[in-house]
Amino acid sequence: MKKTIILTGGGTAGHVTPNLSLIPLLKKQKFDIHYIGSINGIEKDIISKLDNVKYHSIRTGKLRRYFSWQNFTDPFKVIAGYFDAKKIISEIKPDIVFSKGGFVSVPVVAAAHNAGVPVVAHESDITPGLANKISKRYANTICFTFPDSLEKIKPPIGVYTGSPIRSELFEGDKEKARNMLGFDKKQVILVMGGSLGSRIINEAVRKAIKEITAKYNVIHICGKGNVKDSIDIPGYRQFEYVTDELPDYMALSNYIISRAGSNSIHEFLALKKPMILIPLSTKASRGDQILNARSFEKRGFAIVLNEENLSSKTLIKAIMYLENDAQKMIKAMEKENHANGTEKIFNIIMEKLSENKAD
Repeated sequence: MKKTIILTGGGTAGHVTPNLSLIPLLKKQKFDIHYIGSINGIEKDIISKLDNVKYHSIRTGKLRRYFSWQNFTDPFKVIAGYFDAKKIISEIKPDIVFSKGGFVSVPVVAAAHNAGVPVVAHESDITPGLANKISKRYANTICFTFPDSLEKIKPPIGVYTGSPIRSELFEGDKEKARNMLGFDKKQVILVMGGSLGSRIINEAVRKAIKEITAKYNVIHICGKGNVKDSIDIPGYRQFEYVTDELPDYMALSNYIISRAGSNSIHEFLALKKPMILIPLSTKASRGDQILNARSFEKRGFAIVLNEENLSSKTLIKAIMYLENDAQKMIKAMEKENHANGTEKIFNIIMEKLSENKAD
């Protein structure tokens, strides 16, 4: 008998893309796949382009840790979203729900739990975000990405799976990328500043670019509106963002300089790419990237360069250290048996389905 699954998660791409890695496995097992997200969120843009995945919108309210006048109105939107999700669940009658977090997931997980539908959730960061903290009381299982999370999400509800990784990232063609970019045979550094780009990383790279390109080619994904056409240096290519070519560019890259978002750094880990991580400071985040970066540094996967210490000089020095330690980092990554959590998470979903059927 055909099984039905609801996927949910949104607000940022990081709460959506891990779902994408599961979809090919679900399709292979002939699942009927539905996705519940917000009316105008990034998840709608991403999921609506997929074949054989039906998108459903619900009303949503953001969950904040800080004061905002919207804190007085958004709880009512969350309640409305709960009833929207309840209606969708009663119509679809899913066998299971998988949640990737984000504020849109809370009413979905609560409605599924109250309808007796098993819920598997996934937490990307070391410490659970607010949405997953709330969802924890409704989930049957919470998969987590970092071994450090074991202190916060204990068994039997917590299971260390690693991060689900999109299969297409392993299919890159390095020579195709080299030809597209017009690069010579020098080693390649890929610079990524997160989905919106990073002004401070962009500035540090550009101040040091002549010295860097003397030894390396550089692919710089700098964010929307951040390309500087005035910089025309051989071996330096800038892009606002990259989608279809990303697997090829990653295959070509020897080293990566990046923010420390969980999904991205676990993709680098799965691809065995030595990295310099520049986490968002606590001025701009809840500090999750700092914890992510420290964990990778402690496990021998990365060099951490804190934002407040970032300059063209410290960046060049970090690149030197990275090249010296690269082989040691790759060996550490090769020993990591949780580099790709896609199959582990899929197996947990199948186990929960079997348990629910037995009940």
